[in-house]
Amino acid sequence: MTKPDKGEYLDVDGIRTYYVKEGSGHPLLLIHGGAPGACSLVTWKPNIEYFASSGFTVYAFDQPGYGYTDNPTDYSLEYRAAHAKSFIDKLGLDRFHMIAQSRGAYIAMKLALEDPRTGRLVSTASGTVAPKGSAESGALSKKHEAELRAYTPSLDNIRTITKKTLFHQELVTEELVKARYEMSTGKNYDANLKRREAPSPKPITEELRNLKVKTLLVWGKNDQGVTLERALLLFQLIPNAELHVFDKSGHWAQWDQTSRFNRIVGDFLKD
Repeated sequence: MTKPDKGEYLDVDGIRTYYVKEGSGHPLLLIHGGAPGACSLVTWKPNIEYFASSGFTVYAFDQPGYGYTDNPTDYSLEYRAAHAKSFIDKLGLDRFHMIAQSRGAYIAMKLALEDPRTGRLVSTASGTVAPKGSAESGALSKKHEAELRAYTPSLDNIRTITKKTLFHQELVTEELVKARYEMSTGKNYDANLKRREAPSPKPITEELRNLKVKTLLVWGKNDQGVTLERALLLFQLIPNAELHVFDKSGHWAQWDQTSRFNRIVGDFLKD
């Protein structure tokens, strides 16, 4: 694994945790998703500098078992949520906003439900927290999850996954494919196998009726894993929520619609 060209490490619960800190202003946590190759430098590559130059102190960190952060002994999603809280505590933040992608929304929403330091919350498409919806939506989600679970590291396999992740195929460059592939190999693939054996997280979907922070849901109309139907159900569930749907966008709206995503999210966080 090549060394990152930026970033630093912090000991969190005995785990060497990698993160990027940029900018100055209100603290903003970027929480990546759970797919193979997900990490701060891949998931948030088009966004970190924008938010850092827009009046935020950006903290983009790698969860245990992802990116450059060491592997844990507990591979559950609930532990990754506990680790995120410990990371925030270690930084000494007394107030923070969050932007979470896909499975990372479980972490962010669990924090928002439990931690009064949470300011505003932005969540991209997440099948982990959204209501299941129709049988058709459920079947699509199961197919998507099965494809991710069956992943074995190769450039061709990660290229196939990335083509389904993004609507704009010209974004699936060799640079992105190689970066995501590297982040899916070695100790990260070992962690991926361990996560398959971990227990499912405690459902929090119904608890979201009690969410008190202002929330922006961001969805891609062309998401091949989590349908727009589920976005509407989640929007109806959460009080004080807004929903923005991007046409010509897949599961990574922050990549497919970078400039508009950055502007809309930035305006929401500053409002």
